[in-house]
Amino acid sequence: MLFYSFFKTLVDKEVVVELKNDLCITGTLHSVDQFLNIKLLDISVAEPEKYPHMVSVKTCFIRGSVVRYVRLNPAFVDTELLQDASRREANNIKGAA
Repeated sequence: MLFYSFFKTLVDKEVVVELKNDLCITGTLHSVDQFLNIKLLDISVAEPEKYPHMVSVKTCFIRGSVVRYVRLNPAFVDTELLQDASRREANNIKGAA
């Protein structure tokens, strides 16, 4: 749940999603779910000549299992909040074991 919670903090921010088929899509993160499926708005692709069918697409839904990387601006990452959340999750796992 840590990654899901982290990605929820990125809603309305611009991200680059690189897919396993090498397609890179830049867009505004609209939503993410617990399976890390991603919905992007106002998208553009890195190589439109390689993917001409994507030029007219403005919104897309990306299944979490096809995502290789999500690149984001380092300024969007609150490292203190992320460290605290990681500690809490680690403590929850230790407590359950």
